[in-house]
Amino acid sequence: MHPETHLTLHHTRTAELRAEADAYRLAVPARPPRALRTRVGWTLVEVGLRLAAPAPATP
Repeated sequence: MHPETHLTLHHTRTAELRAEADAYRLAVPARPPRALRTRVGWTLVEVGLRLAAPAPATP
């Protein structure tokens, strides 16, 4: 591939990634924040489910 073509593709991809990052930054505050209590609660549920799961059989 010709060096100028390769560089142009990189510049184009960089511009696309920056646009996606800007769109993401704008969308993130739009999501309702989850309370710390909710996140901790779900984490405890996940840990409990892992502890309650049967141990894998060893040969």
